[in-house]
Amino acid sequence: MKLYFAPLDGVTGFIYRNAFAEFFGGPDKYFAPFISPCHNPKLKGREIKDLLPENNSKKVNLVPQIMANNAEYFIKGARQIANMGYKEVNLNAGCPSGTVVPKGRGAGFLKDTYLMEKFFDEVFCKLDMKISVKTRIGVTDSSEFEEIMEVYNKYPFAEVIVHPRTRVQLYKGEPDMKAFDYAYQVSKNPLCYNGNIFMVEDYDNIVSRYNIDSVMLGRGLLRNPNLANDIRLKEEEQVNNSFLKNSVHNREYNHERRVPKEVIRAFHDKLYADFMVEMSSDKHLLNKMIEMWNYLSFMSIDQHKCAKMIRKAQNVSKYEKAVNEIFDNFM
Repeated sequence: MKLYFAPLDGVTGFIYRNAFAEFFGGPDKYFAPFISPCHNPKLKGREIKDLLPENNSKKVNLVPQIMANNAEYFIKGARQIANMGYKEVNLNAGCPSGTVVPKGRGAGFLKDTYLMEKFFDEVFCKLDMKISVKTRIGVTDSSEFEEIMEVYNKYPFAEVIVHPRTRVQLYKGEPDMKAFDYAYQVSKNPLCYNGNIFMVEDYDNIVSRYNIDSVMLGRGLLRNPNLANDIRLKEEEQVNNSFLKNSVHNREYNHERRVPKEVIRAFHDKLYADFMVEMSSDKHLLNKMIEMWNYLSFMSIDQHKCAKMIRKAQNVSKYEKAVNEIFDNFM
């Protein structure tokens, strides 16, 4: 089974990916947060910095993602990406943000299947590289998904990554597994499942139900960086049949392995040092680290206490003091 790391805008950029790969490894592919090509002749500056090969560890098998509803812009961006050495590009048809959906991008791209077909007709005619899509099941209702899948089935996607929620659901409620059932029954392209995999048991529920080749992990991997490793360990042990014969071992395994606090500290310190070089001011640095602690705090014994301590830090000195206290008393 291939495991993918989902993109999260503002979080899983190259600094995070490189540190994650160094300390945890795991995913077969990392998907970059989206870029948005426009009328400019080339992607440049901040748009392209995250994708530059020199900024990404060789341990990171990266797939760039483009958000666009204009075929010309998508093709222009994809060609520049291909010239950097990438063999695959992913279309973002799932972002539920209120700043992009009204413009017909992200999940808003799904509201007009006629325009979707025109877009893909041009894209697949003019691009010679793998194209995958990360999609939701509709904008307002899952009943839209049947027409959306009809469009996807007309084109040779490398993969269709389905997050079985509508745009209006955002990340709330449970994934619509009936919608994924439908995709599984009718898809002519390889399918990847994405959504609400926070524990090994969540992963098991998916792979026991669907014969798919890949699963994408998102927030679950941010909260528990060992999740992909836990999944692989269990699969290896199942193959070896060793732990299944030992009920005590099996009971112990049902709890995800805690990441040693020394590893979390080293991971944090790597992020902090690299962001310090990248950020233009202490304020930007602190904002970025607060964002990181939205997920790092899940590895503590008191998530809310740790998050509160970090938010209260008003300068770098107070931040560093709060981090030391967290690792001394809450990890």
